[in-house]
Amino acid sequence: MSIALGLISYFVAHPIDDHLLFIFQPAEEGPGGAEPMLKTDIMQEWKPDMIIALHIAPEYPVGTIATREGLLFANTSELFIDLEGKGGHAAYPHQTNDMVVAACALVNQLQSVVSRNIDPLDSAVITIGKITGGTVQNIIAETSRLEGTIRTLSVESMARVKQRIEALVKGIEVGYQCRTSIDYGAMYHQVYNNEELARDFIAFAEKKENIDVLVCKEAMTGEDFGYMLKEIPGFMFWLGVNSESGLHHAKLDPDEDAIKTAIELLTKYIEYKSN
Repeated sequence: MSIALGLISYFVAHPIDDHLLFIFQPAEEGPGGAEPMLKTDIMQEWKPDMIIALHIAPEYPVGTIATREGLLFANTSELFIDLEGKGGHAAYPHQTNDMVVAACALVNQLQSVVSRNIDPLDSAVITIGKITGGTVQNIIAETSRLEGTIRTLSVESMARVKQRIEALVKGIEVGYQCRTSIDYGAMYHQVYNNEELARDFIAFAEKKENIDVLVCKEAMTGEDFGYMLKEIPGFMFWLGVNSESGLHHAKLDPDEDAIKTAIELLTKYIEYKSN
């Protein structure tokens, strides 16, 4: 937001002959704001010919940017699995259907989906980041919940991963005599950079002093900006912020000098494209 405000301030004082649209998008981390924004009347009225976004990169020093032609970020989907069995006293497990045990078994089974169902030359990730179940130590859990994320480099692999997850959950349902439900929550389209525009931006940035340009590999990160790129030519790039702690870490501490780097680079690039 600070970078966007800096760009607005610059172009108010130094106007160009093109319209500039700055998008302050809500709900990027869920449930996703890009797709509903694209459907609004105002977005249809002011739909740009080109769109640009950036994402901070803690691992790169300030002054470094990284991007690539084509696929930059993966397809992503949230994953919520609920299990409901029969609770009871911890001393009488034979009278219950323990959903902590069922959840543990399912987590282990999910580890085989990528290794045994996805082409080794493709890439996919299933991460279970949260498990909840039970109430106290001496009651067998009647319910449990798994929360996680799915990442794939191809749309086809996303469909295959979901198909296998659903089959495994049905197996848990039968094997552990429980009821199950799956919710995929927010799903984000891959970030696929327009090849010509990304190539042009890389060539432009390489000529600028104090900017180091890296052509990076695609990443399994997700970003709903992919929906914007699905409809509007453009690109996204990584902006180095030099933090010892990585993305989504509680101690992430971006170097704010990167704000100036981004504003200076993007003002010059926008002026270049306008001319």
